[in-house]
Amino acid sequence: MTTSKLAPAPQGSARSGTLMTISAMLFVQLGLALSTGLFEQLGPLGTGWIRLVFAAALVLVIVRPRRSWFTRSSFLACVVLGAATSGMTLLFTLAIDRIPLGTAAALEFLGPLAVAVLRSRGKALLWPLLAAVGVVLLTEPWTGNIDPVGVLFALAAAACWAVYILCTQRVGDELSGVRGLAVSIPVAAVIASIIAAPATIPLLTWEAALAGLGLAVLLPTVPFMLEIQALRRITAAAYGTLTSLEPAVALVIGLLLLHQVPGLLPVVGLVLVIVAGIGVERSAGRTASPSTLAPVEPGTASPADPASASGADEAPLQRDELRTGEPT
Repeated sequence: MTTSKLAPAPQGSARSGTLMTISAMLFVQLGLALSTGLFEQLGPLGTGWIRLVFAAALVLVIVRPRRSWFTRSSFLACVVLGAATSGMTLLFTLAIDRIPLGTAAALEFLGPLAVAVLRSRGKALLWPLLAAVGVVLLTEPWTGNIDPVGVLFALAAAACWAVYILCTQRVGDELSGVRGLAVSIPVAAVIASIIAAPATIPLLTWEAALAGLGLAVLLPTVPFMLEIQALRRITAAAYGTLTSLEPAVALVIGLLLLHQVPGLLPVVGLVLVIVAGIGVERSAGRTASPSTLAPVEPGTASPADPASASGADEAPLQRDELRTGEPT
């Protein structure tokens, strides 16, 4: 029997995790900006459904999952991640059908912000709080008329996003590469199909299907692959704070592609979330990177820790540190 002994995290892993998270945001916002025509033809639920279905097909072709990859625990974690992914996708599209996009984005951000606050300690709490102020200024939720049902949809999407963050980190820790997505995205597609397919299939055309395939690459395939790798390198708290950059990314893309010129308050908010992003990047590293795991026989010394003679006893504590990003 062997156990996993953690080696020290590679130098620069926190920075690479931060860059992956920001890159994922760019793909998400670009995908949303290019989804306008598909929203008009298929509606919000239909657009979310077709993206998930094509994303599931792409991931299955790319990853080619094997049963031997999964334990019962890791498989169930992937299923929960898939349910959270589907809920996050569909509930947010329902929210923006009823309330302004900025308001919905601010409300949905409460999910990752809650993760950041619950996982942060001491001075680290400054960054999520600063980011929260920035997001409010960026989105200016007070400027829109609030539909209570839309607010509930956005808050439900926020809860799904929080579960998504925690499950993505666990799946990324237990399964190498992007193997977990080979279960989670198909599960999300099945759930979305049950909800949205009956009303959407009659509206499909070849043009809409091809557009959906292209959008599935931008959102969610590439972002999810980046995020599952990022959460192996940074803490859930750091990721939760970094997501505050997403409204800022949306503002920049809106300016460049949609010619939406921001006012003074959104610009101030942009500065605040950038400062928060820089601050969290400096303390984003995790205890170790799962990619450096190597089997070690119980009772033998590890090259990374020559003094250790009880690796099997210490490993469970180290994996708890890895998953939470905090000492146990």
